[in-house]
Amino acid sequence: MVPKYCATALEAVSLIDNDEFIWTHSMGATPRLLLEALAEHALTRTNLTLLQLHTEHAECLSGPELEGHLRHRCYFGGRPTRALLAEARADYVPVFLSEVPKLFRRREQRIDTAIVQVSPPDKHGMCSLGISVEATRAACEVAGKIIAHINPRMPRTHGDSFIPLSRFDAIFEAPMELPEHALATTDGVSQAIGRNVAALVRDGDCLQMGIGGIPDAVLGCLGNHQHLGVHTELFSDGILSLVERGVVDNSHKRFCPGKLVTGFALGSRRLYDFVDDNPQVAFLDIEQVNDTAIIRRNPQVMAINSALQVDVTGQVCADSIGTRIYSGVGGQMDFIRGAGLSEGGRSVIAMPSTACGGKLSRISTVLSPGAGVVTTRAHVHYIVTEYGVAYMRGKSIRERARSLIDIAHPDFREQLARETHEMWGLSV
Repeated sequence: MVPKYCATALEAVSLIDNDEFIWTHSMGATPRLLLEALAEHALTRTNLTLLQLHTEHAECLSGPELEGHLRHRCYFGGRPTRALLAEARADYVPVFLSEVPKLFRRREQRIDTAIVQVSPPDKHGMCSLGISVEATRAACEVAGKIIAHINPRMPRTHGDSFIPLSRFDAIFEAPMELPEHALATTDGVSQAIGRNVAALVRDGDCLQMGIGGIPDAVLGCLGNHQHLGVHTELFSDGILSLVERGVVDNSHKRFCPGKLVTGFALGSRRLYDFVDDNPQVAFLDIEQVNDTAIIRRNPQVMAINSALQVDVTGQVCADSIGTRIYSGVGGQMDFIRGAGLSEGGRSVIAMPSTACGGKLSRISTVLSPGAGVVTTRAHVHYIVTEYGVAYMRGKSIRERARSLIDIAHPDFREQLARETHEMWGLSV
């Protein structure tokens, strides 16, 4: 098939008709120009559904004028969709990240059109999904048509990222800077949490972690380690210095030994230049990256994730604040279970002890009404705050409560102990 080359983004998205299910490329590869055009085109269409993970700078599709024209269906909430979800103007689908591609490949979720942002074709006519393969590879496999923004500033990455130019139905080509996230500025709390988590990391561990102040603080404490590996759904700039210093060499991994494995990257231009045409970085389909059976093949998997709230029994809420959807299930359980099954593997939930400027304790006697349990109390290993480490595995409810109260903010410990006695009948 010969793609239609379009003079404008609006011309490219004009192929979309009424009642379509549309998948959009996500994370740092969010095709912003095409989505801005879709916001205009959708006003001439009815009953469109936009399927997505976290999108960057896609607020153009959140306006009230799109009511009846386009509705979001979110596998992960983010800044552009949180208000819509809170107002029931968008739909949230709780699902493990590893399962999203399966919904597409098994035709449980229809996809009529995929909208992507890719690198220019190479000499073989292959474009690359660049810094974000995630579930978009699967979406492109099943979509009835694909609309592509070819961006010369998109890195050409290795792994499962390649799509032939001939697969596209419409193409719009224009240079555009990718969204950048600089290394987070770490405060004293993040630094303390980072030190506590880093103390649990052993030489030879295979790391999974996200983006933000706490992961960056952890990575900043690992300079004296040896032979670390990386197998993670997301990586950012914090990894780069460890690669350059030889701390991360991926030498002990059994799946893709010698290679850094990821599903998407989000960071600075320096990070994007690092992954560009780099065969030592494999961007794989998230169904593989987050597959528990694959994760467990690596020894000493250390999965480091975060939470919004944890109760005194070890139940972890990571996708909502009460009934208000904040993010999504994501890959937390994929990696916590994979780490638990890995030889010598462990998992960590790392979070500040308080929220709302110190007014609320993130460690609570019971979860807030409506809070989603993303990680069960049977799966969690370590919970870490700036006040220390609580080890959950093999511990009773009473032992867990005592350990968690010990790492809560001092202002809340007496209240937590009293409520634990009142609600659980436990003296801690």
